[in-house]
Amino acid sequence: MFRPKLPTMPQPTGHVTPPAAVIEPTTITPGTPAPPSTPVAPASASASVPSRPTVQLTPGTALALVGGGTAVILTVGAVLVSMLLAVAITAASVAVCTVVLRSLLTSGAKHR
Repeated sequence: MFRPKLPTMPQPTGHVTPPAAVIEPTTITPGTPAPPSTPVAPASASASVPSRPTVQLTPGTALALVGGGTAVILTVGAVLVSMLLAVAITAASVAVCTVVLRSLLTSGAKHR
C-alpha cells in the first residue's frame, strides 16, 4: 500500500536504428617515420583573413535581440519596483505601530 509505484519505461516508437557494426581490430605494421612537421608562423595582424567567422545580424535577429533585451529590462524593473513597494509599505506600517504604541504609553502614564 505504501510502496511507491515506479513508472515503466515507454517503448520507443517509430524508426529504430540498428546497433553500430562491430569494429574488428587491425594490426599495425611499422613503416617509415613521418618527417617532423614545421611550426607554422602566426598570421600577421594586417592579414585580411579573420581567424574566426564573424557574426552577421539580420534585421530579424536584431529585432529579436532588442525585444528580448526589452523584456528582460521590464521584468527586472517590475521586480525591483515591487520590492521597493514592499519595503515602503512595511516602513509605513512600522511607523503607524510606533505612533500607536507611543500614544498608548503616554496616555497610560497620564492617568496614573
